[in-house]
Amino acid sequence: MHDIKFIRDTPDAFDAALARRGLAAQSQDILALDNARRGAILAAETAQAAANLAAKDVGSAKARGDTAEFDRLRAQVAQSKAEIAAKTEEAAQKDAELRDMLMRIPNLPLEEVPFGADEAGNVELRKWGSPRAFDFQPLEHFDIPAAKAGLDFECASKLSGTRFVILRGAIARVHRALGQFMLDLHVTQHELQETWTPVLVKEEAMYGTNQLPKFAEDSYQTTNGWWLIPTSEVTLTNTVANEVLEASALPLRLTALSQCFRSEAGSAGRDTTGMLRQHQFEKVEMVTICAADQALAEHDRMTACAQAVLEALEIPYRTVVLCTGDMGFGAQKTHDLEAWLPGQNKYREISSVSTCGTFQARRMNARVKTPAKPEFVATLNGSGLAVGRCLIAVLENGQQADGSVDLPAALHPYLGGKTRLSVDGQLI
Repeated sequence: MHDIKFIRDTPDAFDAALARRGLAAQSQDILALDNARRGAILAAETAQAAANLAAKDVGSAKARGDTAEFDRLRAQVAQSKAEIAAKTEEAAQKDAELRDMLMRIPNLPLEEVPFGADEAGNVELRKWGSPRAFDFQPLEHFDIPAAKAGLDFECASKLSGTRFVILRGAIARVHRALGQFMLDLHVTQHELQETWTPVLVKEEAMYGTNQLPKFAEDSYQTTNGWWLIPTSEVTLTNTVANEVLEASALPLRLTALSQCFRSEAGSAGRDTTGMLRQHQFEKVEMVTICAADQALAEHDRMTACAQAVLEALEIPYRTVVLCTGDMGFGAQKTHDLEAWLPGQNKYREISSVSTCGTFQARRMNARVKTPAKPEFVATLNGSGLAVGRCLIAVLENGQQADGSVDLPAALHPYLGGKTRLSVDGQLI
């Protein structure tokens, strides 16, 4: 959420930052509502002060036996109480309207973020690895013979509909191994704290990490009000909601492997074949809570953690910085990691790593103690990585001419020393 004081003090800068996202100026509407809210608060306070004075005079009039004055003052106190109640209710209503308005406005991009309208404006930062030269036409993951037996889209569709998959046998084991490998790497080498969290959360948690109110259609809600998490960013970040942290506790670096649930409401017709875009999937998430002045350094650190996963799995990738028009709602700056998929002959997103500054912390009221007064913390989140998409990359990059798949050496210890998927889908 945005700092209303910043908007009051620098409305032109606020609107200029929104313009970089391709949005119209909004400071005038925000400040008009803010002024109405402040006016209602002042009117309530003025009426309360008048009521307090009149209340003192009521007692004096009664003591003097001045019945007329007593009745007049008592009526004045009653009128002031009604006015106070009305203005207090108006102030509360305006405050709720202002909060809702600010909740629906995306974060402001940092000046260093490249300007652009869509993904065409993203800027490549680096590449790692060289796409393999195949002496045959590489297949997409769902057509590779070694994978076909373990990817059951038909049965999943019978159970749940489209954009679901059942993993069987060796493919299920490789998928599990990938998640375990990622967690172990982040915990043992990157010093992230492993965390297990619920997948059902209260509405306020979804507000805290900006899934609500604007993107309700992108997530699933149960009939009793819980929400299924679209990512464990929601739970990991909200662990510090309404907390005032000790400075010595920061940075707090967390990781979790969880089920994730997304309606994919805005992706109709995109990636309908295979398991690239699913309603239910697993992801290893990384979240950092830190002091605001450390956020950019932590952003680079988190990006390196995600890159290390791909490098260990020998998957070529590129890292891009997203332009202003392609960033997510809560981000100030985002790095996307795109893995090379030979079957598609292109790089595809496998991780987004974002710094949100204090945007989410204001929504959650998450602060850190400082010598002067508590300050809002900064929050960061990133995929480390999406397990299903990583499985796709492993299958497609390791496929052989006979239909088998060579598996990365980093996974061998998690597979009992097995190194390959045979043409008939067995670990050998």
